[in-house]
Amino acid sequence: MGENLTIDSTAKCDVLVIGAGGAGLRAAAQIAEQRPDTKIIALTKVVSPQKSHTTTAQGGMAAVDPKDPEDIAIFHMFDTWKGSDCSADQNVIKKVCAMGWEEVVWLERHGMHFSRTEEGRIAKRPFGGHMLNFGETKAFRACYEATRTGKGIMDTVWNESLKYGVNFIAQCVATELLFDDDTCVGAIIFRYPEGKFLAILAKATIMATGGKTRMYLVSTNCRGNTGDGLALALNAGLPVMDLEGVQFHPTGIVGPGILASEALRGEGAILRNKDEEPFMERYAPTARDLAPRDLISRSIVTEIREGRGIFNKDHNAHHVWLDLRHLPKEVHEKKIQEIESFFRRFVGVDPETDLCPVTPTAHYQMGGIPTNEFGEVQRGPQAIVPGLFACGEAAAASLHGLNRLGTNSLLELITMGKVVGKRVIEYLKDAKEPEGLPSDAGHIVFDQFSTYLASQGNESFAQIRDTLRNLMMEKVGIFRTEKHLLEAQEKLKELKEKAKHIPIGTTSLKANQNLWQIWELNNLITVSVAITYGALARKESRGAHFREDYPERRDEFNYHTLVYMPEFDKTTLGKRPIDLSIFEAKGERFELFDYIERKY
Repeated sequence: MGENLTIDSTAKCDVLVIGAGGAGLRAAAQIAEQRPDTKIIALTKVVSPQKSHTTTAQGGMAAVDPKDPEDIAIFHMFDTWKGSDCSADQNVIKKVCAMGWEEVVWLERHGMHFSRTEEGRIAKRPFGGHMLNFGETKAFRACYEATRTGKGIMDTVWNESLKYGVNFIAQCVATELLFDDDTCVGAIIFRYPEGKFLAILAKATIMATGGKTRMYLVSTNCRGNTGDGLALALNAGLPVMDLEGVQFHPTGIVGPGILASEALRGEGAILRNKDEEPFMERYAPTARDLAPRDLISRSIVTEIREGRGIFNKDHNAHHVWLDLRHLPKEVHEKKIQEIESFFRRFVGVDPETDLCPVTPTAHYQMGGIPTNEFGEVQRGPQAIVPGLFACGEAAAASLHGLNRLGTNSLLELITMGKVVGKRVIEYLKDAKEPEGLPSDAGHIVFDQFSTYLASQGNESFAQIRDTLRNLMMEKVGIFRTEKHLLEAQEKLKELKEKAKHIPIGTTSLKANQNLWQIWELNNLITVSVAITYGALARKESRGAHFREDYPERRDEFNYHTLVYMPEFDKTTLGKRPIDLSIFEAKGERFELFDYIERKY
C-alpha cells in the first residue's frame, strides 16, 4: 500500500515545533531569544497561530507574587498536589509553581496587558481549589487580562516568534514522526491546501499539539482538537500517560458546550438546582462553588440524577442554574462582560436578570505524551527519546495528575514551554545534523492515507462521529463502570472497522475535506481506545476518573498509567512511579505532601 503517495519535498531546520499554540511558541520564543541564529519551523493546523485554542482561555493564570502579604508558593504547591488527588509529580509541581511569577513578569515585559488594581498592581481573582494556609480560605492567585487571558498570552508569544523570524507553515498536520535508530529527526507533514507531503528534518522536535476532547458529545474544545499528537506518538510506538484523566468543566453552556469560565464563580456566581437551592455546600462545605472541577461536575450530575436538575427541551439536555443576578453592576460591565455575552447569544438569557443554564462539558486532558520534568519525551519510566520534546496540553510531565486546578493550564504551558526551550538549547550544542530521510519514512502515513483513499463503502462519516461522541459521553464520561467500559471497548472496535468504509468521494489530495476529516476521526477513535483501556485498568476513583464500582481511592494505584498501542487495539499497559520528592525531602510541612485525604 502507499505506492501512489510520495514525499514531495524535504526541508531542514534546527527545531521543528509541531503546534503553534501558547506552549509551542513560548518554547520557540525562549530558543530564539537565547540562540537567535536557530532556524525554527512552527506548524499550525489552523490558518494562523492566532486561531490556536490557547486564545479561547478566559479566566487567568495562577502565579504567586513573592511580595504577596498572604500567599506563598508552598500553598500553591499543596493545592496542586491535593487537587491532583495525590497523582501529580512533586518535582514538576515545585518547578512550575516556583516559576509562575517570573513568567507573569516576562509576559508583561513582552507586551501582555494584565488587568490592574486601582493601586496599579496586577489584579488577581480566586479560582476553584486555590486556597491559603493549606486549605483554610480562598486565595486570590489568578492573574488575568479581563476575560481574554489566553488571547493575551498568544499575542505575546506570537509577536516574539515573529520578531525572531520563526518560520510558520499553516493548515498542515504532522502525520508521522521520523527516527534514526532511537533518535527523533523530524516529521512528515501533510499540507492540506496543496495536498502534498513534506518531510522536515530537524535536530530537535517539540510536540505541542494541544488537547483532544472532541470525542465527547459536549466539549469546550475547538473542532480541530482531535488528539492528533497523541495518535502520532502511539503510531510511533511511544506511550501515552494517564489518558483516563479527562476533565469535565462543570459550567458549559447548555447546547453549544461553550465554556462559562470559572472566573464567574471566582467573582461570586452561585450554582443552584431546580429549587434554586445553592447545593455545593452539601458536597464541599468549605470551598463550595470554588471546589475543584471534578468534584463540582460530579455534584451537578448527582443533582440531576436525583431529580433536582432542569430539563431543557430546546437542547434535549439536563442542567442546573448558575446565578449571577446578585453580582454588582460593575462586575457585570467590566470583569465578565464577554462571558456573559455567550449566554445572551446562545441561550437567550440575560445574566443580570436571569438564571443561566449550565452542565458539565468535556474540557481538558490531564494526561498526554509522558515527559520528564525537562519536557523530554519518554519511552518508559526512565528512558527518554533523544531529539523529541513535548509541552502544553499534549504533554504529561505531570503537573496535574488526574485532576487539574483551573488556571494551572496556562501556567503550565507558559512555564513548561520555557523549560523545554531551555532544554532544547542545551541539546542543540551536541546534536548532529540528520543525514537524510530514514529508509522507512512514510510507511505509517502512506498506509493510513491509502486506506482512506481506497474506501468506497456506504458508511456515514457523521453517523460514526456522532455514535462515537454519544458512546464516550455515556460509557467513558464523568461516571464509569467496568460494564460500560467493556461495552465501549467493543463498540470502538466496530467504529474503527466502519470508518474504513466511509466513501472518500474525490481521491484528489488537494483541499480534500473528506480525507482530512476521516484522518481526524481515526485519531479520535484511536485515542478513545487508549482512554478506555486506562480507565478500565484503574480500578479506583481518583481525581476526574470516577469508577462507581470502585468509588474509593486505593494505594495500589499510586502510579501513572502508560498505554502503548503501536497498532490499533494491540495494547499493552505500563506504570510510571509518582514523584514524591517534596514529601521525601522532609522540609516545611512535608507531611501534607503524603497521600493525604482529599476534602474541601
